[in-house]
Amino acid sequence: MTLSPEFPAQLPLPLARRATGTVTLPGSKSISNRTLLLSAMAEGTTTLHNVLRADDTDRMLEALALLGVRVEDASATAGAGARRVHGSGGRLPVARADLFLGNAGTAVRPLTAALAMLGGEYTIRGVPRMHERPIGDLVDALHALGCTVRYLAKDGFPPLVIGNTGGQAGGQVPIRGDVSSQFLSALLMALPLARGSASAPTTIDVIGPLISRPYVEITTNLMQRFGVNAITPDDATFVIPAGARYVSPGTVTVEGDASGASYFLAAGVLGGGPVRVQGVGRDSIQGDVAFADVLARLGADVRFGPDWIEARAGRPLDGGEIDCVAIPDAAMTLAITALQSTAPTTLINIGSWRVKETDRIAAMAKELSKLGVTVEEGPDWMRVSPAPTLRTATVHTYDDHRMAMCFALVTLAGIPVTIDDPGCVRKTFPEYFAALAQILTR
Repeated sequence: MTLSPEFPAQLPLPLARRATGTVTLPGSKSISNRTLLLSAMAEGTTTLHNVLRADDTDRMLEALALLGVRVEDASATAGAGARRVHGSGGRLPVARADLFLGNAGTAVRPLTAALAMLGGEYTIRGVPRMHERPIGDLVDALHALGCTVRYLAKDGFPPLVIGNTGGQAGGQVPIRGDVSSQFLSALLMALPLARGSASAPTTIDVIGPLISRPYVEITTNLMQRFGVNAITPDDATFVIPAGARYVSPGTVTVEGDASGASYFLAAGVLGGGPVRVQGVGRDSIQGDVAFADVLARLGADVRFGPDWIEARAGRPLDGGEIDCVAIPDAAMTLAITALQSTAPTTLINIGSWRVKETDRIAAMAKELSKLGVTVEEGPDWMRVSPAPTLRTATVHTYDDHRMAMCFALVTLAGIPVTIDDPGCVRKTFPEYFAALAQILTR
């Protein structure tokens, strides 16, 4: 289990005058959970460096242990955060398990697809909010491949029961791309496990626009490191070739979390800076590094290195319309930088916020309004007006780590705030408040 700091029920944060310093980022959640699963499915043993230690990765590690996959803590020999995964070669030792996965979408979706493709007797469940997050599009695609998956409660949502049938490779399977990119990522990672994959290619046809495409590119990049090359003849087609199978590359280093970097880069801009994040740079495979480019376009002074990004105040930040389709997680931080912009900021193509850990559009609008901010919202957009004066408030976080991390930055906008349930950051960044405190001058 992760050794997390203790948290009070509420965390008062005093006014901050400046932000400057360097933060070493924890490992990316998206890369950590993908590489843990790929390592478990591969032939051979993989040493993973800089694996995130947080609630979401704990849920994946617990699930792999229940499925009979041996994962060792390799920190003593390979550095902090290292894990050594003994691959199953695509056939899990345990064919019956009840898996509790909390609210970890990066565990629920890929494990559902992988276990359904392999076949067995598995139950997948989570916290109440996870049972409100849709999974029907993924299940429909799995049904089309012959898998047995049924709903235990409401159709289209977990909890799920997986049966013994397994999936059959070959042919074409459609899947929607406009609800969550995790559905496509999960299907891609699972297809090399299907029966007949040695002799038949399978084509995935993405129906409608594909949101969060950079997250799918993380998936295909990591699959390629494990020996499976997903062919993309066009933007809406993905082909898993015949003979695809996962083979360990030996070692993989998990990049620092680019989504987590957004808070510290924003702090550097709001608090003068410079603030540098270590562990992710210009050549990252994570699409959320584009958040730094957005800050630069708005007027911030942003600089890049091979494994670092640095931000400081530049000219007063512009407002305007920002298309966030490629950076949905990092985009939440733009709702906070908008408080210090010279004109209203409109975030568009953020409909996926509605089905995250909470309805993030509604949650952000409500909590910003508590601070005296004028906010408008629509089905997939939000407009935040600059706020020359703010009022202090207690910010409810809705058991959503990104709400807590975003609103902690409000102290750089001229007011103290109190964060309700600060422990929700355990999901992806248990040391967040300590890391933020190190760069702030109160």
